[in-house]
Amino acid sequence: MPRGGGRGRGRGGSGHKGQRRVFTSPEQEEFNRQQKQKEKDWKRRTGESESEEESGDEGATAPQEKPRPQPGDLPTDSSSEEETDSEEEEAKPKGVSHLIEIQNPNHVKNKMKKVTDLDDTDAKPELSRREREALEKERAKQNYERLKMQGKTDDARADLARLAIIKKEREDAAKRREEEKKMREAAAAKSKK
Repeated sequence: MPRGGGRGRGRGGSGHKGQRRVFTSPEQEEFNRQQKQKEKDWKRRTGESESEEESGDEGATAPQEKPRPQPGDLPTDSSSEEETDSEEEEAKPKGVSHLIEIQNPNHVKNKMKKVTDLDDTDAKPELSRREREALEKERAKQNYERLKMQGKTDDARADLARLAIIKKEREDAAKRREEEKKMREAAAAKSKK
């Protein structure tokens, strides 16, 4: 079996990889771009449509030419006319896709949205399941703590009952100590007499 993986190239063979590379200089690229632009301009002037010749579409129409101003005519405010013309050119569909009706229910048409139509309420980012569960858990914990402070939960009632028992025991212990103290004082007073 020959070297080179059996492809017949062998050592230093003439495969497509490693062929001589051709680089285009920036000046040549600029010259080619200008030539294409001149060709487009010439086609527009002569009435030929660029899309007719390149793609062969029958539905394409030639662009409408603007009337040339006569010498002595005053310049008008044609900026709005130029804007509408450029919008029409941009809005022209390419190919035959505008002639075919698509009945795909999943196909979504891109609609231009205005800034005034956008709502700030929709801008709220949607949380993931874990984040949402963590927030719900935190809210439940805060709610439980609030109810516990108000004494409305079973744990709070048990704590309050336990505290009441402890308080009563402490009061009883304090009374006993008072009585014992009084008895000692009375006994000390008797022994001194």
